[in-house]
Amino acid sequence: MIQGAEIIEGCVIMEKSNGKVSQLSVKQGEPTLVCPAEETEKGLYFLSNLDQNIAVIVRTIYCFKSDEKGNENAGEVIKDALRKVLFHYYPLAGRLTISSESKLIVDCTGEGAVYVEAEANCKMEEIGDITKPDPETLGKLVYDIPGAKNILEMPPLVAQSPMNNFQYVKIYFFSCPRFATNYPPFSDRAILKARSPPKIEYLHPEFAEIEDTSSTGDLYKGEMLYRSFCFGPEKLEKLKKNAMEDGALEKCTTFEALSAFVWRARTKALNMLSDQQTKLLFAVDGRPKFNPPLPKGYFGNGIVLTNSICQAGELLDKPFSHVVGLIQDAIKMVTDGYMRSAIDYFEVTRARPSLSSTLLITTWSRLSFHITDFGWGEPVLSGPVALPEKEVILFLSHGKERKSINVLLGLPASSMKVFQQQMQI
Repeated sequence: MIQGAEIIEGCVIMEKSNGKVSQLSVKQGEPTLVCPAEETEKGLYFLSNLDQNIAVIVRTIYCFKSDEKGNENAGEVIKDALRKVLFHYYPLAGRLTISSESKLIVDCTGEGAVYVEAEANCKMEEIGDITKPDPETLGKLVYDIPGAKNILEMPPLVAQSPMNNFQYVKIYFFSCPRFATNYPPFSDRAILKARSPPKIEYLHPEFAEIEDTSSTGDLYKGEMLYRSFCFGPEKLEKLKKNAMEDGALEKCTTFEALSAFVWRARTKALNMLSDQQTKLLFAVDGRPKFNPPLPKGYFGNGIVLTNSICQAGELLDKPFSHVVGLIQDAIKMVTDGYMRSAIDYFEVTRARPSLSSTLLITTWSRLSFHITDFGWGEPVLSGPVALPEKEVILFLSHGKERKSINVLLGLPASSMKVFQQQMQI
């Protein structure tokens, strides 16, 4: 039990889909701790250098509605499920701390996840469109640890369950655990320890600090706008066709074409100088690329960041196929040797990837948020509360058959109009 907690009420002006404006009021009850169902291992739990690279909090919302099952017992159902999950994924019941090597590590105390029940004065359909980040409105629907200034003051797992016409759960992950239901969790992250002695065999420009000669940082001091852009199957196919029409490429994936399109559009929208260096960062799943591959059920971070750097003028003036080719080259670069070199690079330098003059694309289009079932079927709506950094663009699968992709981003108001124009295909 967290001592001294009080009922908190928050209000925010909310515009409904019919244009009417109302106040969203949320009352949060007293936080409690949900512990694992059985005794778990105690002590310090190693986090690999891939877990350390970009440690950020991403708050998400899930909305559920079932004609067959009410929410009278929602709180107990969710807490019981958490207890069972925390037994198998016991590090999530611990707390983050700093090791003697000045790196993040988990102290497996077993004290549990923070759980809060809340009441909101609205129906699910009144929340509006949650496919785009809306920190002011959606932020009322998740629980933030009072006074927490950094990730060390936040438990790895936090859940909030409203007691009105919908339920949602927010989870803080210190890495990217996969709840592998078909396999028992493989918890030993030491298999991705740095080599001794470390061997840095690549340059790793993903960590490089790029000078902002275009002063784009000044644009972000003004008003920010958040938008989502939906790319249906026809638009995605057209992008791939455009990438291959000059014959320079033999093949092209949806991710490669969409990433190139968005990188180019954002660069133009920010009005970068022609000789401004710009960097694209994105994650590649390293699980099958490690030699040997990571074990099934491994729930640590198995991704590695790769990169492409070029001048803004090159990005905007050269053919679209050239930009796609840059991304393909970045993907090919990721091998077992490259990933282990990146692990060793962090071991030696403790550097984290710089986001200066950078676009970081995070793709959730293959993650199963849309089939997350806590007992009320698949979510009617799901999405992030906010983007973790201003440099981040998020790809989310969309539509019944998940064949569309929503592109979520925030830009300075002065740049968003240009970006919207660039989205026309």
